[in-house]
Amino acid sequence: MHTHLALLRGINVSGHNMIKMDALKKALENIGYQNVRTYIQSGNVFIDTEEENGASVGFQIKQEIFKVFGHEVPVIVINKQDLEACFKNNLFLKEPECDTKKLYVAFISKELAPGAMNDLKMSMVKPDECQIDGNRIFIKYAVGAGKTKFDQKYIEKKLNVTATIRNWNTVTKLLEMYN
Repeated sequence: MHTHLALLRGINVSGHNMIKMDALKKALENIGYQNVRTYIQSGNVFIDTEEENGASVGFQIKQEIFKVFGHEVPVIVINKQDLEACFKNNLFLKEPECDTKKLYVAFISKELAPGAMNDLKMSMVKPDECQIDGNRIFIKYAVGAGKTKFDQKYIEKKLNVTATIRNWNTVTKLLEMYN
């Protein structure tokens, strides 16, 4: 049995793509996923399945959400090692007086190429900063997520990927739930 974490992008935000977590849980159980559990309303869903391939799981979840709720929702599936890497590889955490309230992680639909940092054109979003780590981008916002151009849409446009962003508190809680 494999445990996957599905990160749904753009549900229950400002009244758009509304999905109750109980209804989502039931829909995923109906297609055979076991031990389905959610964390907060923003679309963090743990599932257990025999399916090892995360991309396949993400595709099945995306299809079921469209079938049951009528919403086209991007889904990125990660595992425990992805979350652990957030703690091991995030250099912002090593800075003196690190303010974790300004730290976020963008989970990306594919491994990023070595030149991806240039593609982001970070000079356009200063003073925000980022670090690329495989299929993750560690973000440190200067002011906050609500007052930046460096958001999920910006990342998707510059890198031609699907992305979903979680704050550091959520990333921490998700790893605790995995454990």
